[in-house]
Amino acid sequence: MSVPHRTIPPWYKQFWPWFMIGLLGASVTFSLVYLALSIHYFDGTVADDYYKEGLAINQQIAKQERARDLGLSATLRADPATGDLVVDLAGEAHPERLTLKLIFPTENHRDRRLTLEHLHAGRYVTMLEAPLRHRRYLHLEPADTGEPAWRLTGEARFPAETAFTLVPGV
Repeated sequence: MSVPHRTIPPWYKQFWPWFMIGLLGASVTFSLVYLALSIHYFDGTVADDYYKEGLAINQQIAKQERARDLGLSATLRADPATGDLVVDLAGEAHPERLTLKLIFPTENHRDRRLTLEHLHAGRYVTMLEAPLRHRRYLHLEPADTGEPAWRLTGEARFPAETAFTLVPGV
């Protein structure tokens, strides 16, 4: 009785080596694609020094309590046609200038800091170079160092026809 002679094909004609090479090739390809995407769309850290900001939380709370004690609140309107940004401040404090921080939630290079000048009776105005877009966190503070610090906060989605309210709060 003779045993049939079976020939084994060379490795490059078999299924399993190519399957394993395909898995390795796919993982390398996907890794390189994700690496390129993460470098291209790098969003950075939102806060440059988050540790110091974390330690300063008591100062932020004190500013907001001071604003609450003064009975402060504000409304903010942005006119996309003229580029005016108007803040009406109600309460006991009316400094000569205010600082408005427009904080983008995820990308710190989109943050903006504006100085508003006092016109009359609690109304502050500044001009925008470019129209505001997207959602922003708002922090309103006095720009003068001579006045005790306070802060009003709020959230807005631009462009909008309605006014946004800023109140003391975290």
